[in-house]
Amino acid sequence: MKADPRFLKLPKSFWAYVRLIGQQCGYTQRGTGRLLVPEKEHVQSKFEELGLGAESLDAVLPNGANIWDMLTNYFVYRAEIAIDHIKPSLMNADEARVEFDRLKRELRPSCPLPMNKQKGKKRAPAYLTCIVNMIVEDAVNKAECDYDPRALTTITNNGLPIRTFARRLDGAFPSVVNPVAVWEIKEYYYTTTFGSRVAGGVYETLLDGMEIEELTESENIEVLHYLMVDAYYTWWECGKSYLCRIVDMLHMGYADEVLFGREVISRLPELATEWSKGLPN
Repeated sequence: MKADPRFLKLPKSFWAYVRLIGQQCGYTQRGTGRLLVPEKEHVQSKFEELGLGAESLDAVLPNGANIWDMLTNYFVYRAEIAIDHIKPSLMNADEARVEFDRLKRELRPSCPLPMNKQKGKKRAPAYLTCIVNMIVEDAVNKAECDYDPRALTTITNNGLPIRTFARRLDGAFPSVVNPVAVWEIKEYYYTTTFGSRVAGGVYETLLDGMEIEELTESENIEVLHYLMVDAYYTWWECGKSYLCRIVDMLHMGYADEVLFGREVISRLPELATEWSKGLPN
């Protein structure tokens, strides 16, 4: 899933409205399971409760658009993309296992196929991670790739480190040093509640995106950044508010693309092929 160009490069103040409205008005319509598109009067009353000027909703953005009109367009878009694109893309464990088995037969991978961290009957391959690894390996023709970085991502210039990211990411191509692309994988097939560990995964990716944004702005060095998530129950049944945060994060420019479930299978081969072509000779 790519960001909708209409909502890219908006000022950070716009996203302050988006987050605040989500906090005060909620994210879902009660009883429907659909994402909320709030009414202006509701938002105005919530702003007034906080002592904020509701008239600011009628201010104009730098691009000349009315703030409330842009907010409405964004909330409608977010609700529609969630029900039309994200929901049908998400898989459960059984569906992910079928895709894992199929790709393993077809691609005959030599890349790592790690197990999940569950115990007992839930112990199984980490399906989404394995799917990502197999697809990347095939797309880059088994070129060098760090499928499990056990080090912090480092960017260098003239042989000297200029940035070292705060976190270890889940994958880097071709290497954790000066990567073309990095990615995070959030699969929670056996999670029964939406806990702090899942929420923390969203904020980890936000931190990564902010560091990459600073790198681009300060050093004019670009690193492609992707988030890949799956588990229908976790994200759709329990975590719609965090799906909203992921869509927001994408449009704030903190990820180049977010791949939901089956989208990894359809989109990642093209992306990984592009990464390999972007390598210097």
